[in-house]
Amino acid sequence: MHKEITSKSPGNTLNIGAKLAKNLRKGDIICLLGQLGSGKTVLTKGIAQGLGIAPGKIVSPSFVLMRQYNRSRLPLYHFDLYRLKLAKDIASLGYEEYFYDEGVSVVEWADRLGCLLPKEYLRIELAIKSDSQRVFKLQAFGSRYKELLERI
Repeated sequence: MHKEITSKSPGNTLNIGAKLAKNLRKGDIICLLGQLGSGKTVLTKGIAQGLGIAPGKIVSPSFVLMRQYNRSRLPLYHFDLYRLKLAKDIASLGYEEYFYDEGVSVVEWADRLGCLLPKEYLRIELAIKSDSQRVFKLQAFGSRYKELLERI
């Protein structure tokens, strides 16, 4: 199942993320893909906002691979794999403890997971359409994410 959404501004991207978050539940995994500047972190801030985390608290975890935010409806595990060289490097983090835990996992640069990519997840590919517009291509992998995609 696929869906495409166009965001007309960073504020619109925050709202899209917040609306997505309203339908998330524990153990959900959102995999974000797209070039630098395509809006992955802004979308993550919107998801955080929808979970009850101030978007200003969300920063790219580029140098630590993952940041955890607990003061919200659900914990948020924010992964940024931009600097990841090999998929085995994330295996050493014990990533699966976060993916299948009590919170929501959002993974930027999820393509870097390679064979560690979960079987079921929501894939969001972000593309730059113009200076202010972004196109999000959403694809559900697994029945839970097909249901989620229908609600968005």
